[in-house]
Amino acid sequence: MATLANKRVLLGITGGIAAYKSATLLRLLQQAGAEVRIAMTAAATEFVAPLTFQALSGHPVHCDLLDPAAEAAMGHIALARWADAILVAPASADFLARLVHGEAPDLLAATCLASRCPLAVAPAMNQGMWSKAVTAENLDRLRARGIRVFGPAAGYQACGDIGEGRMEEPEVLAARLAELFASGALDGRKVVITAGPTREAIDPVRYLSNHSSGKMGYALAAAAADAGAAVVLISGPVALAVPERVRHIAVTSAVEMLDACLAEVADADVFIAAAAVADYRPRNAAAQKIKKSDATLTIELELNPDIVATVAALPQRPFVVGFAAETENLLDNARGKLARKGLDLVIANDVSAPGIGFGSDDNQVLVVSPLGPQRPPRLPKAQLARLLIDQIAQAMAGPAPDRSPSAERLA
Repeated sequence: MATLANKRVLLGITGGIAAYKSATLLRLLQQAGAEVRIAMTAAATEFVAPLTFQALSGHPVHCDLLDPAAEAAMGHIALARWADAILVAPASADFLARLVHGEAPDLLAATCLASRCPLAVAPAMNQGMWSKAVTAENLDRLRARGIRVFGPAAGYQACGDIGEGRMEEPEVLAARLAELFASGALDGRKVVITAGPTREAIDPVRYLSNHSSGKMGYALAAAAADAGAAVVLISGPVALAVPERVRHIAVTSAVEMLDACLAEVADADVFIAAAAVADYRPRNAAAQKIKKSDATLTIELELNPDIVATVAALPQRPFVVGFAAETENLLDNARGKLARKGLDLVIANDVSAPGIGFGSDDNQVLVVSPLGPQRPPRLPKAQLARLLIDQIAQAMAGPAPDRSPSAERLA
């Protein structure tokens, strides 16, 4: 089965006898690497107690739309933002009808309505209900909205009937959910990504650096791997786990990062410069710890190499994506960077904005290319990374830009 490593999955459970299979499904999702939360409808709790899923998941089960405690911590909006994917299994005929009409009388339905992440449903109902034309019409309408429908299967049912309507087996559902993240958009491509800060030594104890957490770069590495790429992640010092199926190269300084990039980009198809590289470094780093003696300390700085511009200027270069961390004039600064450094794409974000700056879990960016700017919605970084990887793959598939020195650049 494909991996669900580093993915956040909301497992929704509605009223039906197949709810007992959801405990096995939860375990399979966890074994595939997912972090799982549970949301149950009131009817679902009549078939399996929430305590079962709390014990298996290690997290409280979310049932009540208007629970003040849940709203303060993980209500339907927070759950919708948290999840990388939602799987409703089992999905009763009643719940499917409510999804069609956009009704949100309970926590699970409200979360599905509020979410921007992929949503999948696993229908489970009596074969007579499944065979009705209205059920088929409802599912057609859901599919038309981009909602994935997994199953159902055919066979013996709890009511004694035999026919279609059984919920797909947990193993099938877990595998199909993992496939949602395997887009194949970068199959056979090599992608080199830089992430995190660099540290520039003042002496053996102290250094110059910045507030970058590396979360965006690591999310992009995971998304590129999901898209089928061979990913090399060149990272400064961060406190993050390396995504699965990603080759990791640890560096400290900007010079070390440049050397690693030049060693890897020769046969790369895409270079994404997501690292927050220090612009300057001390001209002369002290060999021993500088002792405190005067009220002031003067350190002479010199420019670090411009990694993304260096890669973009190579005679045989990959598709080059730069990042611009700004605090003002986002569009103008991004356009300037695109033109000045000869990049194919610039992803700019306002690091001074509350909730999307350094270290945050969410981000909102401006994607600038010679074709014009695009502004995706504010999203968790994992979801945004998948969107950005898809946009990069689409941009690569378009006409190749003129990279000659005389080519007119966007100003």
